Amino acid sequence: MDNPRTLEACEACDRPVAALADDYAHGAEVSPHSHRRAQLIHSVTGAMTVTSTGGRWVVPAGKAVWMPAGMSHQIRMAGDVRMRTVFVRDDAREGLPKICEVIGVSALLREAILAAMDIPLNYAREGRDSRVMELILDELEQAPRLSMHVAFPKDPRLMAVCQHLLTRPAHAPSLDELAARIHVSGRTLSRLFERELGMTVSAWRRRMCILLSLPRLAEGASLAEVAMEFGYDSPSAFTAMFKRELGMAPTMYVASRDSLHR
Repeated sequence: MDNPRTLEACEACDRPVAALADDYAHGAEVSPHSHRRAQLIHSVTGAMTVTSTGGRWVVPAGKAVWMPAGMSHQIRMAGDVRMRTVFVRDDAREGLPKICEVIGVSALLREAILAAMDIPLNYAREGRDSRVMELILDELEQAPRLSMHVAFPKDPRLMAVCQHLLTRPAHAPSLDELAARIHVSGRTLSRLFERELGMTVSAWRRRMCILLSLPRLAEGASLAEVAMEFGYDSPSAFTAMFKRELGMAPTMYVASRDSLHR
């Protein structure tokens, strides 16, 4: 008889790939933890915000986040989340991602992940079950990487600025206001930000607003509500910024999210 399908069993099994299904209610949190295996964490419905020391990743419905083995992270759910996780042994493939990143999930990869939930942990090394697991690895190696990440700086002064922006997303302080908080000039703050994060303070704030807005949209908040929460004068102004950053309007994001629910 196969082992019970638990987190511990998935990590301990001797097959290169194991799968686990979990469902979470809106607002649920998974406290900081790490795993011996790498994970592909797929959100079938709802959105997840994954936070580690390196930054914050937002995983909308229909996407996945790759989490390397041993990396501590925590997860917060927005909307009712159907999480489907694939645990991957380090030696499964050479071409697997080395860093945490959001992955685009093709229709084929999605169906393979869902099929894996019914495959026993001690699946035969030859045959259909093994081929499904190998297909997941094939698709993962070539899946597009998505820019749904806001990096956190290592400099504690810059981190203080970022935390201030995170806790007050509706307020757009000037560069000089932010610089005064850490007792430097606006020019110095700009230079430090560019050097460590490769973007301006305003670009970081825009990315932060976009990524924080995705869980709100997943919860069912209206476009007008989201625009106001992130300091935009109108839904159209927020929509224009959203489209520049993600290449689609918020209405298209919501429509694509809803089409995945089944």
